[in-house]
Amino acid sequence: MDKRNTAPCFLDTHLVDIHEVLPEEEEEEGITKEENGEVEKRFNKPFELREMKSTTSQRSKINRQVSLETGFSVLRKESKKGKDESGGVNLPRSGRSFGGFDSLNRFGMEGRKGDFSIFKTRSSSLSKQNSLLPSRKERSEMESQKTDGAGLDESVDTSVPAGRYFAALRGPELDQVKDDEDILLPKDEQWPFLLRFPIGCFGICLGLSSQAVLWRALATSSATEFLHIPLFINLALWLLAVAVLFCVSLTYMLKIIFYCEAVKREYFHPVRVNFFFAPWVVCMFLALGAPPTLFPNKLQPAIWCTFMLPYFLLELKIYGQWLSGGKRRLCKVANPSSHLSVVGNFVGAILAAKVGWKEPAKFLWAVGFAHYYVVFVTLYQRLPTSEALPRELHPVYSMFIAAPSAASMAWQNIYGEFDGVSRTCYFIAFFLYLSLVVRIKFFTGFRFSVAWWAYTFPTTTFAVATIRYAEEVPSILTKGLAVTLSFMSSTTVSVLFVSTLLHAFVWRTLFPNDLAIAITKRRLGKAKKPFKKAYDIKRWTKQALTKNNLAAKVSNGGKEDSFYP
Repeated sequence: MDKRNTAPCFLDTHLVDIHEVLPEEEEEEGITKEENGEVEKRFNKPFELREMKSTTSQRSKINRQVSLETGFSVLRKESKKGKDESGGVNLPRSGRSFGGFDSLNRFGMEGRKGDFSIFKTRSSSLSKQNSLLPSRKERSEMESQKTDGAGLDESVDTSVPAGRYFAALRGPELDQVKDDEDILLPKDEQWPFLLRFPIGCFGICLGLSSQAVLWRALATSSATEFLHIPLFINLALWLLAVAVLFCVSLTYMLKIIFYCEAVKREYFHPVRVNFFFAPWVVCMFLALGAPPTLFPNKLQPAIWCTFMLPYFLLELKIYGQWLSGGKRRLCKVANPSSHLSVVGNFVGAILAAKVGWKEPAKFLWAVGFAHYYVVFVTLYQRLPTSEALPRELHPVYSMFIAAPSAASMAWQNIYGEFDGVSRTCYFIAFFLYLSLVVRIKFFTGFRFSVAWWAYTFPTTTFAVATIRYAEEVPSILTKGLAVTLSFMSSTTVSVLFVSTLLHAFVWRTLFPNDLAIAITKRRLGKAKKPFKKAYDIKRWTKQALTKNNLAAKVSNGGKEDSFYP
């Protein structure tokens, strides 16, 4: 118990505040008593005399604050005069002392470890946020501490610059965090399933739906009628693709509902933003590969409008960013996955020609070819102003052959023949396909990712284009090439399908923590200084020698050093 002299009040009364001494105060009190050699025995529980003001309202003003983060109840009393006169150490009674609201770690990286609610939708976590609201004084202190931390991430819902993704992530898919970077969520803890479910899962639907188109072409084309392929394979693949699309779409809709902030991060990602085009491309593939046994009649224009309108609106947004020259200009964010935002124009042109709308098909073909040419040149040149692509090959490079293959088929469906323009686009795709096949050994050694499915449909599209070419130029060589490419495409999809099942149900590694969405807006810590070039080192060495010579002359009184006396 600690007794302090109190100021005289009316009737010479002393106000006594009896409360239980905290463990920290007991330790400090014990140390003080041992130093002074005064040990007093008390019969009652430890209590402390504190000075209280005479006003009754102030005397009874005890603020009870409960910290929801630690579960401790804290009793705090406002008394500046008592703090000044006591001279002792009074522990603060705010949430900061228990790692509560006012803790700096709350805004730093340690305070966010395991706090997955920062990526939740704002409306779903509104009640929880209201229950955690601090007082006005604490809020001002929080903002001051937040501004003091120079490297802290202000908010999650703000857009992350495209250059930040290239600076913090590595790999052709920008899905691996660099060693010197930190993230907002823990790496050694498994995240919720919806947070680990990426937009790249629509690549599975792309691979299966394109296979449905391929096997329908194999069953109905005159160039491959000698194979006698039944339409049952097309029906089975089409039903499987529809089932997978339904499951993936439903799961991602749940992610949008509960973790909208994580979806925004994926939209800001320079690679994954292109996968937002994938659901609509899948729907158009399913319309083109619909089994004749289920849909014997001609496709209706309403189907094309339903699938193409969302794609076109998103296309206006992305192409506008490329054209405006801002932070997300094309030379800054161009990557092989950018072909996903282009190939849909050619698939939409094919579907428009199927429903009988030739003019919209021509419009989409023109828009798609113009932007494909720009994307192709940007990626092929690798301008110094753009982010460098990795030197090693990766399945993502198969996206180069998707657009010209689809363009050749779109031109044939619009004008009714596989003429010079169609063959030109086809031969471009054929050359790019050969340039990748001869370097097949460089495709090994990469970590399996569910996004690899999106890189199977370019080979499938090229196989379908080869079947169309074999119809115009029938020969043993063209027919053999069509069958070979179809076999290679189906084999690739089959291997990926088995690998996906193994990673999902046996090894349970199909959905690792999605570290790419949890990067900070700014880098925490100081950036490394760039390595000095050779001529900079020579210049620095020369300057250092000059300074040493001048210092030696000054110390010797202006005389030059000599080996002789």
